[in-house]
Amino acid sequence: MSEIGEKKQSVLITYFPMFIATVSLISSVYQGYLFHQSLEIVQRNVSRSESMRTCRDIITAYFQIKLKVSMLSTGNGGTTDNREADAANAVSHFAALGTYLANFQDDATRVRYTRLSQELAKIVIVARKTPPDGIDKLFGPADELFAGMNDDCVRTANSKL
Repeated sequence: MSEIGEKKQSVLITYFPMFIATVSLISSVYQGYLFHQSLEIVQRNVSRSESMRTCRDIITAYFQIKLKVSMLSTGNGGTTDNREADAANAVSHFAALGTYLANFQDDATRVRYTRLSQELAKIVIVARKTPPDGIDKLFGPADELFAGMNDDCVRTANSKL
């Protein structure tokens, strides 16, 4: 073998393993990056799913409050104290769900959710003295605030991963 051939072979034997190691390192870093990206997608999906579950529960709770307040106004469904306590309990459940849902939102949204819970508590207090045909008017401001909350839920549902 000639001296030039031996130098080429020596360079090849020296640098080829380094090239393989460098490619392996780059591949490993890229795999780590892809794994990190997939974890972020899974975490966002879990958060989004939890928000959607809470949205479903809070929508149900809102309409339960409307039903219980209506029953309180008409005098149906047991003693007045029991109906009032049941409606107040429904508002507390709604407020708890609203607080949890607000944790995924900004400060202004948290204030809106709190105002909605407070509005519902006021409605329960005056519902006993409200005639049945005045219930819809009584819920007017709360319905507007609830529409904003529902819009937040729709935005979350339509968000991309």
